[in-house]
Amino acid sequence: MAGVQQQQMQGVQSIPVPQPQPQPPPPAQSQQQQQQQQQQSLDDPTSKVKMLVPHLREALVNLMKITSHNFAANAAVDNALKSESTSQKLDKNLEEFYSICDQIEVNLRLARQYAIQGAESAHHTPIPVTGIKPEQGLGDTIQTYSQYISTVKTQITCAREIHDALLEGCRKLGNPT
Repeated sequence: MAGVQQQQMQGVQSIPVPQPQPQPPPPAQSQQQQQQQQQQSLDDPTSKVKMLVPHLREALVNLMKITSHNFAANAAVDNALKSESTSQKLDKNLEEFYSICDQIEVNLRLARQYAIQGAESAHHTPIPVTGIKPEQGLGDTIQTYSQYISTVKTQITCAREIHDALLEGCRKLGNPT
């Protein structure tokens, strides 16, 4: 009986189970999506930083290798086993490492400025702005561009009134009657 079960188990194991094949999206849509993603990644400083981190790791590994070789060479020179020799590779790798660090720093600062700008925008215009017509039921949560323009005009008028009031107050302080 045990032999029959083993034969059944072997038969079950040898039958290949068909795996469902995912359907690839139509080529035009996938190319369009890839182009949009590439464009977004070129514009987004955070994704630029993510792309630069592997290069930074590689540059750091190369820099450490060159540095260890230089230490070994300097130790050999100190022990009078070898004559003094200089390596330009260290300077080149150090420059590459610092260059990538500078690029990451610039992109992180830019991402921070984007975040601050987004927070300020949300503070002064709490309803998001869109250039397209809102769908049914979303009228209160999305502001069209024309509504945004009227909001900005109202803010400009208010700022002018405050400016004029401050100027008038300064004039009254300067020329008491």
